[in-house]
Parts: sequence; structure tokens; C-alpha cells
Amino acid sequence: MTKSWYPVINNDNCIECGACINKCTHGVYDKDSEKPIVIYPEGCIDRCTGCQALCPAEAISYFGDTGGTKTTCSCGC
Repeated sequence: MTKSWYPVINNDNCIECGACINKCTHGVYDKDSEKPIVIYPEGCIDRCTGCQALCPAEAISYFGDTGGTKTTCSCGC
């Protein structure tokens, strides 16, 4: 099954602050990298926007986002 929701990083806008890496507890990002690299998109909870909400550079969008109302998920974001 193909994952239908996961973060996409705009590297042109990203300031490599690490907020998204530190926020996500689902293993989506490579914790050993200084810049955000999505290594496990399957770990992203559908409709979770926790990392995007913390991004000061607005560098995170989501594959599968249809432009509807943004809500955080039940994972505690």
C-alpha cells in the first residue's frame, strides 16, 4: 500500500533549524542528519501537521494535502 500523507521539505526555504526533526516521534525524519530528510514516510500519521506548525520558514508541505482544513492528529501534536 502506498502512503498517502507525509511531509515534503522545500529545501530552498528550509533553514535547517531542526524543529521538525525534534518534534516528530514517529521516526519520519533521519535523526542523525542536521537537515530534515524524510526516511520513513510510513511513520507519518495521516493528517498530522505537527512539524509543519513548528517550521519557522514554512518549508513543509504534505504529499496528499488536498488543501482542506488543517487539523493535528491524535498523536498529541
